Amino acid sequence: MTSPPSGDREKVVSKLPAALQQRLKIRTAQHGIDIQHAVEAGIAAWRGLGANLSPIDTAGAKSFSTWLPQGQWEDFREDCSARGVSLVQGLAQSVLLWLEKNPAPGVKRPSVVRRLVICNQKGGVGKTAITAGTGEALAEDAEQLHPVRVSKYLAHARSAGIDAPDDPLDYEDLPGLGLKVLLVDFDPQCHLTKQLGHEPLPLDGDSLTKHMAGEGKGELRDLVVPVEGDRFGDRLHLLPACTDAFLLDVKLSGVRAREAALERALSPLEEHYDVMLIDCPPSLGLSMDAAAYFGRRRPGEVPGNSGILVVVQAEDSSADAYGLLTSQIEDLRNDMKLELDYLGIVVNHYDARRGYIATSSLESWMDIKDPRVVGLVGDLKEQKEAVRMKQPLLAYAPRCTQSVAIRALAREIS
Repeated sequence: MTSPPSGDREKVVSKLPAALQQRLKIRTAQHGIDIQHAVEAGIAAWRGLGANLSPIDTAGAKSFSTWLPQGQWEDFREDCSARGVSLVQGLAQSVLLWLEKNPAPGVKRPSVVRRLVICNQKGGVGKTAITAGTGEALAEDAEQLHPVRVSKYLAHARSAGIDAPDDPLDYEDLPGLGLKVLLVDFDPQCHLTKQLGHEPLPLDGDSLTKHMAGEGKGELRDLVVPVEGDRFGDRLHLLPACTDAFLLDVKLSGVRAREAALERALSPLEEHYDVMLIDCPPSLGLSMDAAAYFGRRRPGEVPGNSGILVVVQAEDSSADAYGLLTSQIEDLRNDMKLELDYLGIVVNHYDARRGYIATSSLESWMDIKDPRVVGLVGDLKEQKEAVRMKQPLLAYAPRCTQSVAIRALAREIS
């Protein structure tokens, strides 16, 4: 982050190796400070040294500018001359010194694995895309910067719509969250599995359904597969679906404490992940009860760490389905005395060009305060292309409007 100049600062221009510039940009973003303040602190530390540092290779250094307190650059220039080093060399040493004194902060991991239940019994609202995208955003490399739509975008969208001209101030490059994430395809249609380039589990083999029904044939962890991509490292995994999940409600009807069946099946995997996202089927049956129970607040867990994320569209049928879903969740809360948190509402497939129905519906969703709208994702071609290519959206089109919005959603619910 770099702020514009203020009255007590002066703009300075020099050169700095590209690699150091990139490291400085990432590290200041990780610590949430401006580049100018990091350079100021680095120069002050360098000037206070009692001896010269080892030379840094500055070949190919590129133009670099920032704002420093009045007089610091001139004093620094004199110190460089006195020590017999070039201004570029002195600046490079100062930046490296700051980097060494301010190591990258560790990834902030939850004390209790987060369990995000993405649901709506209405099909076609894009639950799978939101599940996959949110998981991808949570797993992106913490040592790289990624464009994120800042929160004021939601307010802007209320009046201008998602297709309004991009304003550079609406975006900010931020480090990835770097969490270990498991995507659970809990839908017998297997859309999440297929979209990420994997095949559904065979009917005659092991599956999540069989483990929930007490018929597991092996370790559930053996079914987990990685979601490939350099930006995710080995942090993003998938538990594929099997079409035997069409029979899940029938199987659960004969299972003891059936509402806890999903939790019993997944509990051996929890120690390996920071976040687990459940892509629910479009259903209000026993499988949804089990998913909601899995997302309940556990003893000692802070509010909002886990819970329900509802995906809707800006049209009337989504509002009807939302009412049915929330009624079921309220029944579960009351009947089983569950502390079940709403993480928010995601308005997906939004396109203001569809006119009054879309814009007025969005306004209605925005007017709901509990749960509130935490994400607005456009209906654009990149998501469809990524599905066709069987690639994660954030790997296929990392800078597209949808990717930027989904990163904002991941941070909004973190």
